[in-house]
Amino acid sequence: MTSPAPHPSRRGLLRAATLPLAAALAFNLAACSPQGDAPKPAAGSVKQADSFALLAKEGRGFTVGSMMSTNTVYVMFDPQCPHCGHLWQQALPLHKKVKFVWMPVAFINAKSLPQGAALLTAANPVDAMTTHEISILAGSGGTAASSSIPDDIAAAIKKNTELFNSMGVESVPYIVAKNASTGAVVTNAGAMETAALEQFLGLN
Repeated sequence: MTSPAPHPSRRGLLRAATLPLAAALAFNLAACSPQGDAPKPAAGSVKQADSFALLAKEGRGFTVGSMMSTNTVYVMFDPQCPHCGHLWQQALPLHKKVKFVWMPVAFINAKSLPQGAALLTAANPVDAMTTHEISILAGSGGTAASSSIPDDIAAAIKKNTELFNSMGVESVPYIVAKNASTGAVVTNAGAMETAALEQFLGLN
């Protein structure tokens, strides 16, 4: 009987992504927007102050980080967006401080929906997302995902995308949170470095 191959450590996976990450982020944009024939977001009907409660009530994502934390950070992302991959990596050091809910949307290309479904239903979302984002940042297209998607999962991602559009957001990653220091709802479109993200969330 063949022994299973050892599972790569998260630290090892992140080291492997260092060079591809630098290449992927060599351009100036810090977020991904719909391109070509992809539908553009409609004018937003949801106010920033209401977006947190809306995502908490109607959005669906996978939860990582401090499960006992009362401070929840919602991140809307498209699995095909390299900037979302950068934000994922920069958010990992904050997992001990806060709870993140990553909500997949689908608008970049045909891979967005099946990959979002795979990540949403992964048994170990941290490892699944880390492996996927390394592939995205390396320009390899992300992890393989089945085109057979359960109806409820497809509906959840469609709903996430509708919520994204209702807020008039034009790019991912999109962060919606309550600043831990002020209690105010804060939003940001685009990737952030760890220190900037920590300050944005009021964690320091």
